[in-house]
Amino acid sequence: MTVESSPEAQANVEVPRQSSLGTAAARNLATTTKSAPQMQEISSRWLLRMLPWVETKGGAYRVNRRLSYTVGDGRVEFVQDGAGVRVIPRELGELALLRGFDDVDVLTAIADRCVQREFSSGETLVVRGTPADQLHLIAHGRVSQTSEGNYGDEVALDVLADGDRFGEHVLLDDDARWEHTAIAETAGTLLTLSRADFAAVLSSAPQLRAHLEEFTTRSTQRQNHRGEAEIAMSAGHTGEHELPGAFVDYELKPREYELSAAQTILKVHTRVADLYNQPMNQTEQQLRLTIEALRERQEHELVNDREFGLLHNADFKQRIQTHSGPPTPDDMDELLCRRRGSKFFLAHPKTIAAIGRGFNARGLYPDHVDLGGQQVPAWRGVPILPCNKIPITKERTSSILCMRTGEDDQGVIGLRQTGLPDEYEPGLSVRFMGIDEQAITSYLVSTYYSAAILVPDAVGVLENVQIGHWPR
Repeated sequence: MTVESSPEAQANVEVPRQSSLGTAAARNLATTTKSAPQMQEISSRWLLRMLPWVETKGGAYRVNRRLSYTVGDGRVEFVQDGAGVRVIPRELGELALLRGFDDVDVLTAIADRCVQREFSSGETLVVRGTPADQLHLIAHGRVSQTSEGNYGDEVALDVLADGDRFGEHVLLDDDARWEHTAIAETAGTLLTLSRADFAAVLSSAPQLRAHLEEFTTRSTQRQNHRGEAEIAMSAGHTGEHELPGAFVDYELKPREYELSAAQTILKVHTRVADLYNQPMNQTEQQLRLTIEALRERQEHELVNDREFGLLHNADFKQRIQTHSGPPTPDDMDELLCRRRGSKFFLAHPKTIAAIGRGFNARGLYPDHVDLGGQQVPAWRGVPILPCNKIPITKERTSSILCMRTGEDDQGVIGLRQTGLPDEYEPGLSVRFMGIDEQAITSYLVSTYYSAAILVPDAVGVLENVQIGHWPR
């Protein structure tokens, strides 16, 4: 039983007297220990750290290459109007036989004859050995191509996705037959162009006939397996064999990469800079965080910019699809084998987690390699580095890049110019802009950069990697 004390008894209880200074009062005299300003946006920025940076005087870098015979290997784009899908006429120029042909009226006539077709998952679109008389343009979905191997089993040839096509050769070959079987892995939409419809347009377009004659002549010129003009030579001969003459031809219009800029104006009130500089310099801290944000933006542009970003400038022949959606060791090997001397993979952290799940499901575990004193996961000895600038789509898919770097290896290089006026870091300048009538000091913070892919196979991309799959 609880016995409550009376008010008189409570009044007689003595409150202990304070015998020393309390912490609340003492805190008024103490110096607070503070951290420097923190910033969540800062990432590891492995791409900026791994790219070899080449000095770019004049603000531009020209990539001279051996002459190649371009054969329309890009992706075709479409426009959607409700449930209807149409190919953009000019995008037909991505086809090998229409590359360089720019008569919009004729291209529009060809586009108008493309017939939309829906397909379902598991549907067989074409069968190996049967007559082929249609070009298929994939507007949406995934299609796998298989053929018969030497031992009678089905061999996977390729996986096609949005913007790819197959059957282009049938438009000019009356006796064409399918060399593979195409099976839909997902539901989707494609546009078909029959040989008869193409011939109908061709019969009324003399400019197209002239273009195709030139295309046929160009296609018969001797090329190596990379599509470059062949260098004539002789080997294995004996005696006084007449040697062929040769020279190495160059591209007449090589690509030039101009330096891009990321800039901002940092503003600091003079009162803040004068009175509140202890124990940390306010201007220095403001500048430090501003530079961090600029560097983050720089890496984002190196990955995503449409003019020079790696994702948009990777050669279409170096883009591959996953075989089942989630990343597997087979997909990583397929990406790795397409180039020599690969230096590293680059993937979103969530994609790296998906890689780990795919490996673990097979009882495999990625190796680890030392990179600048830091242990990072690797596959076949090639580091797998995180980059949160690689986008993730709303369908929870992303991409994995694999690249070779350096000028000596004909790889990917970063471009910048050092020795800028008021340079603060290599390739980054901080220029004083003055003090305005409100006593605010302004600084122009600028960084100039770009990236160049020296030869097409320097970068490969594994596309449409599903990262929301959890193996059971």
